[in-house]
Amino acid sequence: MSRQIIRTDKAPGAIGPYNQGLRAGGFLFTAGQIPLDPQTMQVVGATAAEQARQALQNAKAIVEAAGLTMNDVVKATVFIRDMGQFAAINEVYATFFPGDPPARSVVEVSRLPKDVLVEVELVAYA
Repeated sequence: MSRQIIRTDKAPGAIGPYNQGLRAGGFLFTAGQIPLDPQTMQVVGATAAEQARQALQNAKAIVEAAGLTMNDVVKATVFIRDMGQFAAINEVYATFFPGDPPARSVVEVSRLPKDVLVEVELVAYA
């Protein structure tokens, strides 16, 4: 099976020993994306909804860098700090998947990198 590293300047650069995305066979796996501005590497947004929008935008940029679209996403995992923000995050999430959305897991966690409120990872298939 072939492996291809996916990189784009439209998403935050890796801040550790990982890649933004990796294509393996027909699958694309994104690294978890937090709400960082790709240019400044500063956290964007004070609310969970604002942060979800930026995290999803970052993940979308990686998907597109691989030559795919959000319609190719088959699985999403969303990590949130407060399940009480589920509805607000869900509203933003739905705008990225207006057609048939992918399978999804939402997990409440105690802490995320840079103390953000949301992290998103995607799996797409070509």
